[in-house]
Amino acid sequence: MSRVLFEKQGPVAIVTLNRPERLNAISGPMLDDMHDTFLRAQHDAEVKAIVLCGAGRAFCAGDDLKEFSEQTATAEGTSNYVDRIQQVTRDIMFSGKPVIGAIQGYAVGGGFEWVLNCDMVVASEDLLCFFPEMAWGQFVTGGVTHLLPRAVGYQRAMELWLLGEKQSAAALHGLGLVNRVVPKENVLSTAIELAQRISERSTFTVSRLKKMVNMQLSGQLAAALQLEADATSSAMGHEDTRRRVAGFASK
Repeated sequence: MSRVLFEKQGPVAIVTLNRPERLNAISGPMLDDMHDTFLRAQHDAEVKAIVLCGAGRAFCAGDDLKEFSEQTATAEGTSNYVDRIQQVTRDIMFSGKPVIGAIQGYAVGGGFEWVLNCDMVVASEDLLCFFPEMAWGQFVTGGVTHLLPRAVGYQRAMELWLLGEKQSAAALHGLGLVNRVVPKENVLSTAIELAQRISERSTFTVSRLKKMVNMQLSGQLAAALQLEADATSSAMGHEDTRRRVAGFASK
């Protein structure tokens, strides 16, 4: 079974995380499939906009902790794993095609980071997002150390990271982190509708707008990604972090 699905509805590409039995938890092979699938969408001239969603009950439950412990057993393995996660951030943010998230259930850790990387987000009423990394003795990635304070302010961003409290769709909408909140059964159709509306705009100007906005971020975002990668690698060499991650994985 493919870990990431690709389909088209007219000018809209739908990229679906497809590990529903693991709540679409992040694995190394899934990261590789995501990168390949985004490249496919970017290079398809018929595709004008991309919808990102997850199969089953959740968008993405964050790292698959059992595999995460194996992937990060060495400094080299940690660096490689984090780079693959952050490559998806680059795929979402630095293409010329808008990415609309259709997000339901849980979006945790890396899944929450990808939500923040999207250009627009449609959330289901049951959505819950949070950052568990501080509880693991770990760090966020996805460039959110730069993106989130710009979106919600320094103190609110620190609260979201340090406390790791679950945030509802309504709370996220109030923070300006999602664009629409709809019943779960309408999440994908609403996101596709928005993507189709965007696809009716000038492809040149839409692409230019996204690249222009993100080009202003690129230097700072690249620096944030590198700092996050370094922090994650350092943390995984720390005995307390490995103990915490192993404890969460055993649960």
